[in-house]
Amino acid sequence: MAAVERLIDLYCRLLRVAIAICLAAMVVLVFTNVVLRYLFNSGIATSEELSRWLLVWLTFLGAIVALRQHAHLGVDTLVRALPPRGKLACLLLSYVLMLYVDALLTLGSWKQAVLTFGDTAPASGISVGLFFYSSGLVFGVSAAVILLVDLVRVLSGSASEEDLILVKESDEHT
Repeated sequence: MAAVERLIDLYCRLLRVAIAICLAAMVVLVFTNVVLRYLFNSGIATSEELSRWLLVWLTFLGAIVALRQHAHLGVDTLVRALPPRGKLACLLLSYVLMLYVDALLTLGSWKQAVLTFGDTAPASGISVGLFFYSSGLVFGVSAAVILLVDLVRVLSGSASEEDLILVKESDEHT
């Protein structure tokens, strides 16, 4: 199990690099397009489209990293007041709900990717299904793996009582 968690941590480090690349590419595309339009009354036709798609990828990849770090927003007032069994019950219920929603998102992304695979974007000519909707698939599969590994860790009894509270303060996950 520790090897799987190390592999997930490595994957998240690679995702952070991909996020930085997406952000840098967005900045270059948008800045270059603004300069070209202002100075030369022209621009890069695909700039807006690609930067919009990179933002979608950046968002989904960031959500994977945040899921791994338990950095999403949440309210833990009730859960912190519960005894350990109550915390465990809330955690199991939340994981079941997250896996259900993740399955819906993954299935919907798959259907959209298949449905729009042959459609091309107007400016770039890139497949919408392949480049755009596949971001939801990457998130869905990655989130399912992270959630299942965390759930197995909790069910095997190797999680502490503090691990039963999914919400972490911002300085706790650095």
